[in-house]
Amino acid sequence: MTTVGTRAAAVEPGAAPADGGGTALELRSVTKRFGDVVAVDELSLAVPSGTFFALLGPSGCGKTTTLRMVAGLERPSAGTVCLAGRDVTGAPAHRRPVNTVFQSYALFPHLSVLENVAFGLRRRRARDVRARALEALELVELAHLAQRRPSQLSGGQQQRVALARAVVNRPALLLLDEPLGALDLRLRRQMQVELKAIQAEVGITFVHVTHDQEEAMTMADTVAVMNHGRIEQLGGPADLYEHPRTAFVANFLGQSNLVRGTVVETLDGGRTLGVDVGGARVRVPAHRSVPGARHVLVGVRPEKVRLVAAGDDARGGDNELGPGTVVDTSFAGVSTQYQVRVEGLGTFGVFAQNLGGGSVHAPGSVVRLAWDVPHTFALDGHQEVGAGTLGPGDEP
Repeated sequence: MTTVGTRAAAVEPGAAPADGGGTALELRSVTKRFGDVVAVDELSLAVPSGTFFALLGPSGCGKTTTLRMVAGLERPSAGTVCLAGRDVTGAPAHRRPVNTVFQSYALFPHLSVLENVAFGLRRRRARDVRARALEALELVELAHLAQRRPSQLSGGQQQRVALARAVVNRPALLLLDEPLGALDLRLRRQMQVELKAIQAEVGITFVHVTHDQEEAMTMADTVAVMNHGRIEQLGGPADLYEHPRTAFVANFLGQSNLVRGTVVETLDGGRTLGVDVGGARVRVPAHRSVPGARHVLVGVRPEKVRLVAAGDDARGGDNELGPGTVVDTSFAGVSTQYQVRVEGLGTFGVFAQNLGGGSVHAPGSVVRLAWDVPHTFALDGHQEVGAGTLGPGDEP
């Protein structure tokens, strides 16, 4: 596909820029109950105009219910929904400046691609319908397929048509409900890049609901990680990944090694904490630890850990645990993934980048785990170590 700069923007003549500042969406203590079940629990958030925002969480966390309340398809049990500063809590769906792109695309099979995109414009008796529909198709690089029927398109092309149909109406907010879920892995990754590029070009605020961590991390400016109807943590993808505040976020957004420890000393004038982990001393930067806690979960991401073979020396100043035994080795292309069992502490994941020439530690090998102190974090020790990990029947 061509670069973003070659696309034509489907902007309605006289329309105000979508990224002119302010808040596109605000939820104030929104709650949704279905009988005795609380699907969304006093949820509050604000989405700045012109940004790409993701609601990320496992099945049943309340993210789709939240999207449906924004779209007007569900009425909140309590709380307020505001779009562009206007209270729309009681407004019907057709009176909200919102369009939704669903996983199923919902294209009209009897209409051409062009007429599918033009459908909403014709219903509103808009001007220059054909020209504006073609501009939207140019935006998604499908103008050359304007006269085809949806059945003649691939899944990725149908997804782009659905996006063009939503964007052509210039909504204040575009909701994306698992829009890439029906695509294969290669096409899904391609469309992640394309969606982000299109959002940046048209400037419409996107709110993307997904259970796919890679989608959220790749596309969104801001990610809200949801769990049991509440937001566990909200921030930029890199900040959430490097500085998780709960075990759920640490485990759900990527993978983490978490092990219980006890804070036993402060070092470097209070800048570093000394934590006892199964008799070993691990150092944690104080700014990466939950304040004031004595019992903590010490964490480190698998790609930050190095395996040190028996007889080799770790770098001075590293955190170190072990010895342990390699119980599984998996080649994953860019990395080799190890599972290492350390007696009394559990099993740790290690991702070693395949740079060529490195040794592969076979199952049964005795190794130690080492990593740089700044990569260590510590969470509230009263949380479950496995919070946020996928169980049987959960979405991938």
